[in-house]
Amino acid sequence: MHDSHIIHETHHVDPPASAAPHIQPRAGLEHRELRRDEFWRTIPAWAQVSAAEFGNHQWQQRHTITNARQLRETLGTLVPETFYADLEAGIAHAPMALRISPYLLALADWNAPLTDPIRTQFLPLRSQQEPDHPMLRFDSLNEREDSPVPGLTHRYPDKALFLPQPSCPVYCRFCTRSYAVGNDTEVVEKMKLSAGAARWDAAFAYIESQPQLEDIVISGGDTYNLKAEHIEQIGRRLLAMPNIRRIRYATKGLCVLPQKILTDSAWLDALTRVVELGRKLHKDVVVHSHFNHPNEITGFTEDALGRMTERGIVVRCQTVLQRGVNDTADVMTLLVRRLGYINVHPYYVYVHDMVPGVEDLRTPLHVAQNLERHVRGATAGFNTPAFVLDAPGGGGKRDVHTPDFYNRQTGVSAFTAPSVKAGKKFHFFDPISSLDDETRWRWSQPSHRRAMIDEAI
Repeated sequence: MHDSHIIHETHHVDPPASAAPHIQPRAGLEHRELRRDEFWRTIPAWAQVSAAEFGNHQWQQRHTITNARQLRETLGTLVPETFYADLEAGIAHAPMALRISPYLLALADWNAPLTDPIRTQFLPLRSQQEPDHPMLRFDSLNEREDSPVPGLTHRYPDKALFLPQPSCPVYCRFCTRSYAVGNDTEVVEKMKLSAGAARWDAAFAYIESQPQLEDIVISGGDTYNLKAEHIEQIGRRLLAMPNIRRIRYATKGLCVLPQKILTDSAWLDALTRVVELGRKLHKDVVVHSHFNHPNEITGFTEDALGRMTERGIVVRCQTVLQRGVNDTADVMTLLVRRLGYINVHPYYVYVHDMVPGVEDLRTPLHVAQNLERHVRGATAGFNTPAFVLDAPGGGGKRDVHTPDFYNRQTGVSAFTAPSVKAGKKFHFFDPISSLDDETRWRWSQPSHRRAMIDEAI
């Protein structure tokens, strides 16, 4: 019997002599070209791994890479020793521990690892790291300050963020929650968020006590790492509250481990039951995922999203804008159209947060403004993401075209958020490497730095 999660084999058949030559896909249809080859076989350690094995979430989890030694054992001589040394030095200066799935590792182009967009997001190289911006501070979004109880952020009037547990199937090196997610690193001692019932009960009690709350985002960490019974327990508890109208399960998992949707029936069934219960109660239960590059979307992804579509599960995407990954109009447009093709609704593209250790990934604000102009009109409006900046200091999401002040010379912008924190200004700073030499020097001088910020104030 054919399993939908196994990559389809293709058999070559010679065409008759009179047949027309192979026609390349027409321009504009690239978003439909999804990989269904056995791409993982180019990795030395996985050259003999079958499609059934690679397509199983348990095999993926057992072979997840968590340190440089495992990476060397897996890739072998695909990359030179200098790469491994560069990686080890990068890990030592990174805020996030290393954790990458075999699926992602195999999708990277190991013929060009220095520029590959997947390697760039998950494997830090010391040679590419840049000094943090002098105005950067830990937890730049003020999530902890806006937390009435541990693991719950309440910033918007009708929405709260619930963090039931602090782990993920992979660790993005650019995680905005690097203050709490994953294991301690050489540069960051994490805030501890237990997954215990007592902390959950405190969060639920707070949510019930706030009648204005209607919308709860369940994140972490990652909801992929919640057990099936916990997915259902949390969902049912929230849906039973009269004030709650909307629930969002946030996960990177569809991007980094689509095999879970295909082979972990208990987890998907639990999610489905919550979605169906919400529908019966006339409440909204959806999944928010996170894709950053078109190469992350393959036949595995299409099959996983197909199963979710069959079950009536709505999936949206929140993308992070990153230098060298998706900061060109062609790449961003292809990503947006490819997401729409597999029934994922592009929701947000975030300007990269000011996160320690990843200054090399940040882009200036004007890059996001320009990309929005190019993407809008490339596809239907409901599949066109909003380009936003999550204002440092807890101002929330602001449209990239709405700064109250923006000096491209100094890289300083200012936003207001009347419905979030009225009367307060929130400042964002372009990466210093994007500025001219004179302005870079000014940022190195405290008195000049103050003057540039005062101009925005």
